Amino acid sequence: MGKPTGFKEFNRVTEKYREVSVRVKDYGEIFTGTHDIGHLKTQGARCMDCGVPFCQSENGCPVDNLIPEWNHLIYSEQWQTALNRLHKTNNFPEFTGRVCPAPCEGACVLGITNPAVTIKNIENAIVDKGFAEGWIKAKPPAQRSGKKVAVIGSGPAGLAAAAQLNKAGHKVTVYERADRIGGLLMYGIPNMKLGKDVVQRRVDLLIEEGVTFVTDADVGGGSNTGSKSVIDVKTLQDDNDALLFTTGATKARNLDIPGRDLKGVHLAMEFLTANTKSLLDSNLDDGNYISAKDKNVIVIGGGDTGTDCIGTSLRHGCKSMVNFELLPQSPAQRAEDNPWPLWPRIHRVDYGHEESSERFGRDPREYGILTKEFIDDGNGNVTGVKMVEVSWQKVDDNWRMEEVEGTEKVWDAELVLLSMGFLGPEQYASDALNMEYDARSNYQAEHGKYTTNIKGVFAAGDCRRGQSLVVWGINEGREAAREIDCYLMGSSLLP
Repeated sequence: MGKPTGFKEFNRVTEKYREVSVRVKDYGEIFTGTHDIGHLKTQGARCMDCGVPFCQSENGCPVDNLIPEWNHLIYSEQWQTALNRLHKTNNFPEFTGRVCPAPCEGACVLGITNPAVTIKNIENAIVDKGFAEGWIKAKPPAQRSGKKVAVIGSGPAGLAAAAQLNKAGHKVTVYERADRIGGLLMYGIPNMKLGKDVVQRRVDLLIEEGVTFVTDADVGGGSNTGSKSVIDVKTLQDDNDALLFTTGATKARNLDIPGRDLKGVHLAMEFLTANTKSLLDSNLDDGNYISAKDKNVIVIGGGDTGTDCIGTSLRHGCKSMVNFELLPQSPAQRAEDNPWPLWPRIHRVDYGHEESSERFGRDPREYGILTKEFIDDGNGNVTGVKMVEVSWQKVDDNWRMEEVEGTEKVWDAELVLLSMGFLGPEQYASDALNMEYDARSNYQAEHGKYTTNIKGVFAAGDCRRGQSLVVWGINEGREAAREIDCYLMGSSLLP
């Protein structure tokens, strides 16, 4: 623990983002990039001697971060030791410290009666200081096993698995169909939340450690991403001792209503990916992105992806911003059916909501909204969205939605972004191996084992568990690496 009475003496104070009026003018990270050591020491002091640290429980951190240990080490100003403890369980704390919603804080014991410890801020500060001080360096394995593993997909699960398998001495090659490594870390999460220099910095370390990356590699040959080379998945299987699918859950949930084919209606990832690629390629000078400039924008669906669409549209200079959410607004405090240490389903204001409020004078979210139709301007372009308000009633422990009579309305919109989640992985590569799927169309592989119905073929991350968090991807990548190591060598020293 930190200071024995710290949780009684100090209030929770999080590190501030950059000022809204400044950050909306660029695509730099919303974080200030600096950490007040004295402030963090005080926040670390709030970590209490809780006996059972629920921040590390099944409701807390998926990678089992040793949170009380490094909170105490920060309070004691032992930063390098804290970094070593952090890296013991998490390959990429610079990713989770920026984009994780922090289930650890939702399960913090102090959170029963007081605001939780600022675990996420402290984690991010530890790894940032590690890079700034030069403590984080490439550590290639001392010897090689002679075994080869191919990893399909370079998102958080693929990168974590590659890092761990490389530590075990195996020769790892990661195949990515996009032109840059990182999967959703590179193209799914915008620069404002995760700078691409931060992603590339870690990729460069993995290359130094001996991991091989192949970009523009369409394994299975069924993508529409413009990948330059097609790789036969059966050949890949034959040429390696093990094969790991970490392809993510990239099939977006669509909204099949009248007018869906109109110009100006896009899936959120089409919008976000094109923007990031154009930004990295040319600072948006090439025009190869979907612009929200001077347009009335409606984002349908909430969550992190919806917020990212809001933030990106604002930076383009949109004319107006509205965010439709089907569900009612969450309560300000935990409801009776949402007790600690479960993730608190409460109303939150994310960076994009704050920025939209600053620009337009109101929170962009409209709750209890069902979208009925996209309106045609007569030339095949979207010009509005017809919606109706809905009410939710609980009947026999199930929630039932009903349209509210007389509430139909048309909102102006020249750009509509669909952010309603994802249904599972694309299956063209796995179909070629006759892999089996679960009831939700994810790869069938038991949690903790990660083995598919094909010998030597494994699956981990969102493609196995469904749409989830970066930290869960890292968790599954690490666990799958250990199972693959056991498969190849009979046992494993990997954690």
